[in-house]
Amino acid sequence: MKTTQKEILTGRARSLSIVIPTYNESQNIIKILDSLRRLLPHEMDAEIIVVDDNSPDGTGKVVEEYAKKSKTWSYPVQVIRRENKRGLSSAILTGIQHSKGEAVVVMDSDLSHPPQTIPKMMEELRRSDCDIVVASRYVKGGSISGWPFKRKLISKGATKIAQHGLGIRIKDPMSGFFAFRRHIIKNIKFDAIGYKMLLEILVKAKGAKVKEIPYAFIDRKSGSSKLDISVGFDYLKSLWQLYRYGKFVQENEKRTSVRFLSKAGRFYTVGASGLLVNYLVSFLFGAVLANMWYIYATIVGIVFSMTTNFIFNKIWTFEDRDFGPKKTLVQYGLFLGFSGIGAVFQILTIYALVESRHMNYSLALFIAVAIASVGNFLLNKKWTFNEKVWS
Repeated sequence: MKTTQKEILTGRARSLSIVIPTYNESQNIIKILDSLRRLLPHEMDAEIIVVDDNSPDGTGKVVEEYAKKSKTWSYPVQVIRRENKRGLSSAILTGIQHSKGEAVVVMDSDLSHPPQTIPKMMEELRRSDCDIVVASRYVKGGSISGWPFKRKLISKGATKIAQHGLGIRIKDPMSGFFAFRRHIIKNIKFDAIGYKMLLEILVKAKGAKVKEIPYAFIDRKSGSSKLDISVGFDYLKSLWQLYRYGKFVQENEKRTSVRFLSKAGRFYTVGASGLLVNYLVSFLFGAVLANMWYIYATIVGIVFSMTTNFIFNKIWTFEDRDFGPKKTLVQYGLFLGFSGIGAVFQILTIYALVESRHMNYSLALFIAVAIASVGNFLLNKKWTFNEKVWS
């Protein structure tokens, strides 16, 4: 017999809290709340918690008026208004701390996360005995609609950095749409930095079983995106904090294979960040600031990315804090030399793809940088930073 949404939502997780952070979402939030009201069974022990960071557009007041109506329903809509804008992760944490459900769902308020996915998430919590269910854009069946190529590239780059830098195995650790059982966060001390609470849960909830299910992400139709340069800095800050946490946990690791793979992961994480630097700088010089010929713009992007890659690898990957001028210049020269091989390959590949295959420059740039960033780890490990290859 086919399981209904009602049976799914009232199954093993006997109570449910849905946490929705908001900032300037007055045009979207009522539509989300109405959808949830139609979706949740009347007999379910559920609650909706909206955490608003004092939105100038009056989102908090709109939800408060809506919440008054919820008193006649079987589940409440609670509004938490914070005086200052303190970030998405901290807003989610505030909502979780005020929630009571055995299961917690976190979702955005901009209509990009379809409420109809929630029954599927709850079904996975019930049926597969997992602890965390991630609504994923990148597993089979998932998709993204409405994003330009540059936004997709940034998302993919951030995902790769999280996967390699933090050792996360799932395909969409940057998802803002997920559900989890409350008990898995019982003893976690959260930093709540940046805008991706899921990352912190995945890193700190050791032993938690994670399941990804596909969903179709649709970019917002109204309101404005919160993605800006400050979000990028917060993301890097949160990655650094989570990396330090993971390093503290594994500081007594003696296995050579683990140490080797850890450094390789950091090296390729830096490579992923260099990919973003390379792309953005090349794009700026080639299409925005100077309108350079694409080959010249690519060379500028290469120089920028190789320099930042050297600095990050010296400090983070190989943990070399000696910045004596002579030693640093020698290392920088070696690093540029080894990277130059990849750079020549990158330029030739871009030229071939653009001139011979008539490929779009942005796509050709992405393919060439991705391929060229793979081959430098062992040479730099042995010759630039004087480490044994297998160590």
